[in-house]
Amino acid sequence: MALGAIQGPTELLPVSSSGHLILVPALLGWRYRELDPELRKSFEVALHAGGALALLIGLRREVREYLRAFGPANAVSLALSFAPAAVIAMLFERSIERRLGDPVPVAAALLAGSGAMALADCAPEERGRDQAGALDALAIGFAQAFALAPGVSRNGATLTAARLLRFRRADSNVISRQIALPVILGAAALKGARLSRRGVPPGIARGMIAGAATAFGSTLLSLRLITMLERSRSLRPYAAYRAVVGAGALVALTRRSA
Repeated sequence: MALGAIQGPTELLPVSSSGHLILVPALLGWRYRELDPELRKSFEVALHAGGALALLIGLRREVREYLRAFGPANAVSLALSFAPAAVIAMLFERSIERRLGDPVPVAAALLAGSGAMALADCAPEERGRDQAGALDALAIGFAQAFALAPGVSRNGATLTAARLLRFRRADSNVISRQIALPVILGAAALKGARLSRRGVPPGIARGMIAGAATAFGSTLLSLRLITMLERSRSLRPYAAYRAVVGAGALVALTRRSA
């Protein structure tokens, strides 16, 4: 349930929910990483599904308005922003999780993302979201693919890309959300389908339900963070948070392994 409570706020802010799900147990000395990988994967699917459902419900007005205005240009942009992450996930997701899913690479990804976000936030604010075109969608799609590595953050990667493309901060938040939400929902549905075919591992069903319910609740309760993100606009506070957590985790993990 503790990890479910973490899922909500870290999913909504550009700080990487998947990175926190790995780092928090490692830093607190939980034996989470010692669990069977399939058990962990099943539990994390439940957390992401609970969070995705809460997002769909909590942002239903925005989703409804987006669907009403949806046309051929939106379809092309959505496909281009979705394709890179989908293709790379199908080809390399397992390899990425195996090689980059340990606490030390995750902490390093938080640090790297911090630097990229701080740099992107210096870009001029010259463009509105109504000026976004196909090439912008593709560029943000490739940025989103980097978020397959835990610690990068889907929200953080898309926000960083949008700012580097000189979109205004407020518009970057909307672009990021409208591009990321379909991917979050699609990934949760795909992983849920895979889980249903495999079957739920024995002894984990109750924990999955509790985790999904907690993630659902924490995401709904954290939806105001979206307003906070849009009000503050600057990415620097989140870059600073990532730098502190990433550097602190690296120091702690290095000392523990010494």
